[in-house]
Amino acid sequence: MAGIELKNGCIFYYGNPSGYVEDGTAIVDAMFQNDEFSQWLSNRKLNPKWTEGVFERLSKGGGVPMYNENLIPLKDCRIWQLKTDVSPERKFIGYEELKETFGEPDKDNYKVVYDGEIETNDLEEIYTKFNLNHPHGFSGHSLSISDVIELYDDNSSEFYYVDRFGFKEIDFEPQDHRQDMNMGM
Repeated sequence: MAGIELKNGCIFYYGNPSGYVEDGTAIVDAMFQNDEFSQWLSNRKLNPKWTEGVFERLSKGGGVPMYNENLIPLKDCRIWQLKTDVSPERKFIGYEELKETFGEPDKDNYKVVYDGEIETNDLEEIYTKFNLNHPHGFSGHSLSISDVIELYDDNSSEFYYVDRFGFKEIDFEPQDHRQDMNMGM
């Protein structure tokens, strides 16, 4: 397994930047997933998190999060699409029309069709990716008007309604996460 190396927190697979190590987890691009790589990670007691887009981000100079202070941390992404049993009048309409006719988008009308890490936080790039190059695990239709993009991390979520032109940040989840967690204690 001489073709796999760990240098300064970055994992190289036969010379290609394929992942990085963060808190005992190896964040590795899914395209490199194979038995040899899995065994190499296991031998080093690293838990793999096979993730789309890691190679692309590292190749573009995105850097390894622990060693590059300029790197903006990537948030995870969820794509929400209207459930099939929702009234057709609610589907594929702009934000203002939805708000005037039905009120704010209602989370109960939506289902998650993707949840994972992708190589960007840029909404336009996410829109393009979910139209042209669906990532592994995506179970919805191509991204379109009335869908919701959620960018989240351990601390917060941001929700964006896909509008006729661009995106409208919305309050899709009015509850405070921390309140819910404290209620169970």
